[in-house]
Amino acid sequence: MTAPVAVFGTIALALTAAPAHAAPPERANQSPATLSKAPAQPAGIRAFEVAMTSAPTSYTVVSGDTISAIASRHGLRTVDVLALNGLSWSSVIYPGQVLLLSAAAAPAPAPAAPAGGYTVVAGDTISGIASRHGVTTHAVLAANGLAMSSIIYPGQTLVIPGAAAAASPAPPAPAPAPAPAPAAGYVVQAGDTISGIASRHGVSTQAVLAANGLVAASIIYPGQTLSIPAASAAPAGVSVPGLDAEQIENARLIIQVGRELGVPDRGIAIALGTAMQESWIRNLDWGDRDSLGLFQQRPSAGWGTPEEIRDRVRSIKVFYGGASDPNGDRTRGLLDVAGWQDLSFADAAQAVQISAYPDRYTAWEQPAYAWLAALG
Repeated sequence: MTAPVAVFGTIALALTAAPAHAAPPERANQSPATLSKAPAQPAGIRAFEVAMTSAPTSYTVVSGDTISAIASRHGLRTVDVLALNGLSWSSVIYPGQVLLLSAAAAPAPAPAAPAGGYTVVAGDTISGIASRHGVTTHAVLAANGLAMSSIIYPGQTLVIPGAAAAASPAPPAPAPAPAPAPAAGYVVQAGDTISGIASRHGVSTQAVLAANGLVAASIIYPGQTLSIPAASAAPAGVSVPGLDAEQIENARLIIQVGRELGVPDRGIAIALGTAMQESWIRNLDWGDRDSLGLFQQRPSAGWGTPEEIRDRVRSIKVFYGGASDPNGDRTRGLLDVAGWQDLSFADAAQAVQISAYPDRYTAWEQPAYAWLAALG
């Protein structure tokens, strides 16, 4: 379904609030989906000078390189190399790319963009740009005619809705009451699902079904036009302690899918805590071995193709399991675990993930219930 909007050559998710386990550890040879992280780096990584006289000022990436391996070979910390290059833990590097190993050759600031615009720099993501300008990701996508799968690149100028007005505010004037927004149309593409379409437009699956006279068992097909009802106004400036805008969006989707499947609050909280431990509630395109996505599910262990695992709605349904599991009985979700309601928070998560570090889920129990209360 959806893929993260990424800068060309570097897929970089904003790391505004890193969870407690931000460095992927070595893991026991477990077959299912998990990636449990090592102890966290502090939130809000800042670029700073790296005083390592033995390291060259830059390094050209070759095939097979990883940031952690490059850092180790030059006696640096991985977090330092990430910070110097404006990268995050989810960034992808490629052969021929030049990485800074010293602050001496820091890049010049991005050129000024016209009023109401923003010039993309390496490491940017649309969700990160939107968050910095106080607008939603969907607003930036719509203003630039982009989709969730679009790729942005350094030097590209994006229109930031409302930015020009903010630069030179006019005297306030009484505004007329807004008219109800008409329903928009969406043309179904191959691979679309109603829940995925609803999520991308910020509305519930039931709202899309009702607007089109459909039921949960209805089949949609490529080329079909669906009516998309206007999204309900969300509280302005929603802030959830410990989560950034991207994490909030993914947490809401985990809650939404859980509600649609009838999963009890405890099951939804377990899903939220598991996603934080596994991926920082980010739809990662990397992980230990071939682990991917919100729950670090592995194609080699039967959780789906890479594209299926990166489909957020599908991966969430697979984690919950039960009668609606897209994998059927190929994998075991939470609802498939006998007596999961009676297990501890960590044991229930572990029953699905089979992690080499099962105790680490415990740390997210209380935060998960707080996120559920704030967003659910």
